[in-house]
Order: sequence, then C-alpha cells, then structure tokens
Amino acid sequence: MSLKNARQSPHASIGGFTLVELLVVLAIIGLIAALATPQVLRYLESARIDTTKAQIKNFESALELYYLDTGSYPTTEEGLPALSTRPSNSTVWNGPYVKNGSLFLDAWSMPYQYRSPADDKPFQILSFGRDRKAGGNGNDADLVNN
Repeated sequence: MSLKNARQSPHASIGGFTLVELLVVLAIIGLIAALATPQVLRYLESARIDTTKAQIKNFESALELYYLDTGSYPTTEEGLPALSTRPSNSTVWNGPYVKNGSLFLDAWSMPYQYRSPADDKPFQILSFGRDRKAGGNGNDADLVNN
C-alpha cells in the first residue's frame, strides 16, 4: 500500500448522523411515547382492578375454609388477619388459610375493609378502589365481594 493511497482525500466524508437526523429520530420517539402512555396507563389501572377482584375472591375462599374449620367467620375485630394467625379465642383453627398474611393490602396499597356480619351477608370484604374513598364511579368505584 502506497503512502498516497493511505491518505484520505480532504473531501472524504466521515460516517455518522447529522444533528437534524438525530433531532428527527428523537421527535419520532417522543411522539410514539406520547401516544402510547395513555394506553399503557389505562391497562395498568384495569390490571389493578382485576388484581384486587382476584384477591377478594381468594379471601372469600379462605374465609369459607375458616368457617368450615371453626363454625364461624372471623369477627370484624379479628378481621382478615385471622386467616393467617390464630385468633386468641379460637380452639379449632387449622390455618393459616392464606400464604402471605402480612399483605392484606389492595392494589393501591390500602388495607382491605372487613366486617362480619355484614348487612345481608355473613361477611363483607371491601376495597375503596383508586380514589381510596367510599363510593365512586368507574375506576374509582368500590370493589366488594359478591
């Protein structure tokens, strides 16, 4: 290889992107992110609602097993923790009835509300939902066992 061939021409271009090309790519990425974010957040909220409903169903099943063993449901004072630790007045408790009893929190990190007896049911399990207040509509509606 000769010295003449080893040198580059002063007009040879160096590979790379121009500033304008980089700005166009960043603008496209920003536009895609702006359009996708609301959809992702909507699915996230739907997943939280579905998760909370599934947890309430699991608690219902655990409460039925508790009832079969003890002949009664936990009192309002004993609450859902009675599914993971033996209540002091229980003699025939065969639990724990839930695996992780320290996590009686809904998908919004709020504790579930439990009462027994409830109005027309032997017990009620309630999550206040996204707004963390009683009542609400749509995604803010309270989630209650059947």
